[in-house]
Amino acid sequence: MLPRIVEAEYVHGFVIHLRFADGTEGDIDLENELDGEVFRPLRDHSYFRRFRVHPELHTLVWPNTADFAPEFLYEKTKVKV
Repeated sequence: MLPRIVEAEYVHGFVIHLRFADGTEGDIDLENELDGEVFRPLRDHSYFRRFRVHPELHTLVWPNTADFAPEFLYEKTKVKV
């Protein structure tokens, strides 16, 4: 079963607090993940903050169609360095 984000809240910089349907939650820093043309606009903090949780895909999406796979976000949230 795919992880489902149920809540996302901006924290600071490129950090977002995520809560998943199974109760897993934590902060994820996406600064080092913003490579490639589709992610270039997200390097602007004001644009980065425009994310939302897609109601059908249950992952983070931005107005320019940038998104991250929910499995990737789930694993990054679970792993604490």
